[in-house]
Amino acid sequence: MDSTLLLTQFLLVLPLCYILGSVPWGYLITKASSGVDIRQMGSGSIGSTNVLRTSGPKLAIIVFLLDVGKGLLAIFLAKAASSEISLHVAAGLLVLIGHNWPVFAGFKGGRGIAPGAACALLMVPLAFAFGTAIFAILVYLYRYVSLGSLVGITAIFIFLLVQVLVTNTPPVYLIFVGVADLMIFWQHRGNLRRLITGTEHKLGQKS
Repeated sequence: MDSTLLLTQFLLVLPLCYILGSVPWGYLITKASSGVDIRQMGSGSIGSTNVLRTSGPKLAIIVFLLDVGKGLLAIFLAKAASSEISLHVAAGLLVLIGHNWPVFAGFKGGRGIAPGAACALLMVPLAFAFGTAIFAILVYLYRYVSLGSLVGITAIFIFLLVQVLVTNTPPVYLIFVGVADLMIFWQHRGNLRRLITGTEHKLGQKS
């Protein structure tokens, strides 16, 4: 592919993906519904798990679907612009950066699970399915969404690494999953502390 064309595609798509990720649906939906600032409640995250704990399941489902939509749309845009896998990977990372550190919400965003999972679904579906199964099992057994999420994304990376080693899966996907995992772990550092101290909220507990 012509390098100038590829550079143009990067310059057009990546800012759009960051802006898309920066739309703070959790903040907007809860603010419109009850007038509260979700960033001042519970864990302070604008993601669907905190919305569930502080505002109930109906709003949480709406926020979750909208956040998933960010990841799906970012990858669809990148794939529509080019077949270059590195662009798809960069688009996934930029939408995740926007979600975690949104310019429209004072750079205080979510944890990255919903949009990150959506990107993984479209780029590495088998690894995504494996990680989702691990997530579901752990949440069912222990009721900790954070634990299931962190072990699940680690499982995605391990599964993908095996795929890359034994099949013709493009290694560049490891960059997306590896960097995304690091960002998500960083955003969950408070959850990790609470898991260690036994003070993390279980699924269904109010903040």
